[in-house]
Amino acid sequence: MAERRRGLDQPRDSRITLPRFDPEAFGQWSEGIARFMGTAKFLVYMTIVILFWIAWNTLTPKSWQFDPYTFTFLTLVLSLQASYAAPLILLAQNRQADRDRLASEEDRRRAAAQKADTEYLAREIAALRIALGEVATRDFLRSELARVAEELDEAADRRAKAERKKVRKALGTLSDPLAPDESDDSLDTDEPPRRRR
Repeated sequence: MAERRRGLDQPRDSRITLPRFDPEAFGQWSEGIARFMGTAKFLVYMTIVILFWIAWNTLTPKSWQFDPYTFTFLTLVLSLQASYAAPLILLAQNRQADRDRLASEEDRRRAAAQKADTEYLAREIAALRIALGEVATRDFLRSELARVAEELDEAADRRAKAERKKVRKALGTLSDPLAPDESDDSLDTDEPPRRRR
């Protein structure tokens, strides 16, 4: 008895226990029923049952009839079937709406990721275009190489002239020490051939 007396801060045990069920399994079962009820096969089966019911209760002897002419029991069965079909269809629609919502959220997430990827690729392509604008072209490299080749030819010509002058000077001082210095460039006529471009 002392165990039953609890303080006001303790919740009371519920004496009624409802049966427990798996909502996912029940939802799948209700969707299966709703899908079947939306088919032509269900309509054909229901029409056959109703026609058989009416034929049995009108054409058989009175002792065999279980639902006479006003078909009250048939009306009750059809009402019961409709009263269960509506909530089952609504439950199936709610589950489908939840699936559609999750699918649309996933589609939005994927679209956002694809948009971010596209923007990143667009930025990378723009950066590559800018970088390619600063890269030397083939014509520019050819003109620069030709200019450097000309400068090297001119430097080689100057060195060759200087070497010839030294050699003449050395030969002139050995053969005739009193000969005038032949440093005039006009006497230097044998230039080396220039490099062809």
